[in-house]
Amino acid sequence: MEKFVIEGGKKLSGSVEISGAKNAILPIMAVTLLAKGKSALRNVPKLNDIKMMSHLLRIIGARVDYEDKSLAIDTSYCSFYEAPYEIVSKMRASINVLGPLLARFGKAKVSLPGGCAIGTRPVDLHLKAMEKFGAKINIKNGYIYAEAKELKGAKIYFEKVSVGATENAISVAVSAKGETEIFNAAVEPEITSMIDFLVKMGAQIEGKGTSHLKIKGVQELHSAEMEMIPDRIEAGTFLLAAAITKSEITVKNCVSEHLQSLIEKMEKAGSRFRIENKNIKIFPAERIKPVDIFTEPYPGFPTDLQAQFLALMTLADGESKITDEIFPDRFMHVAELLRLDANITMNKNVASVKGVKQLSGAEVMATDLRASAALVLAGLAAKGKTVISRIYHIDRGYEKIEEKLKQLGADIKRVQG
Repeated sequence: MEKFVIEGGKKLSGSVEISGAKNAILPIMAVTLLAKGKSALRNVPKLNDIKMMSHLLRIIGARVDYEDKSLAIDTSYCSFYEAPYEIVSKMRASINVLGPLLARFGKAKVSLPGGCAIGTRPVDLHLKAMEKFGAKINIKNGYIYAEAKELKGAKIYFEKVSVGATENAISVAVSAKGETEIFNAAVEPEITSMIDFLVKMGAQIEGKGTSHLKIKGVQELHSAEMEMIPDRIEAGTFLLAAAITKSEITVKNCVSEHLQSLIEKMEKAGSRFRIENKNIKIFPAERIKPVDIFTEPYPGFPTDLQAQFLALMTLADGESKITDEIFPDRFMHVAELLRLDANITMNKNVASVKGVKQLSGAEVMATDLRASAALVLAGLAAKGKTVISRIYHIDRGYEKIEEKLKQLGADIKRVQG
């Protein structure tokens, strides 16, 4: 088992290049199944989740090749319509193949999903959407069985915003007979990116970037090529790394519009920014001010940056409250931050954080992807040595994060446990 060893207290400087967005790439990989042919995705990082999705596509029958940050996917000879437990239990995004498999083969067998242990995340919204299109759904022995002789356009209203359910619904609607309207659809940049790719495949979609989508099904889609958008969560993590270490750095290849909710909160905490094209330079505060956050669907504050922002608030001059309504159980990093001498108390899904003057290095354990990033940030700012175990979590979503941090001047190394 690999670990990170961090000697904290070092200032960062220089620039860091942001990789392609994992949460945009995974659903796009899934929708390549909708058409026969060779698709190409560019600006694709080497991440464990992308390796896992590639493995799943190969099981289904696709040929997947990765070279020089490009992913070539040939779906010409796919014939298997099952996503097995061994894959889906390790990566929740595997549920994204449910809609494409149902649309292409008229049937799908997909294991109930796993992934990060951050509380119960049911798939009922996905299944209700599939039923609206005319699919029959059965759950048996831990698998979702979906089948439809003909998929027909439908009016779908999501009772709450769900990125994954929106993605699955869109992937069926683009080839369902007739027209589909989706109300209360998620509007994340990753959804917009998937729509852009589907339009390149020949889909007819109106309302991109809004919560009301109108989709006219087409008889046939074709393969496509596209550059993947930069990862807003990785960009946000590096901005917060600069803030917590009180360092000036430039984050390159990112879309500032995707980070507005974070930038606004960081400005309230005292940081200043200069934005030029796809680059963001951060000028950190000498005194970190306490700021409350409340996670919401995009364009609100992202739950995927909650843990990292909480790490910043452990060194604020005062008390802040961090509330997560999207994943109320997503606070397992709190127990580990306490080991670094943070002062945090929990009340259900609200963390009250009293800033301390100094964090102290300790041995801690990563519990999920974004908690891992929070521990890395805290370790960078802490006095002394921090050892983070179970770092395989962070490799799911950050490409060589220790190498990028080293380039900025951090004292961090990956060692065998």
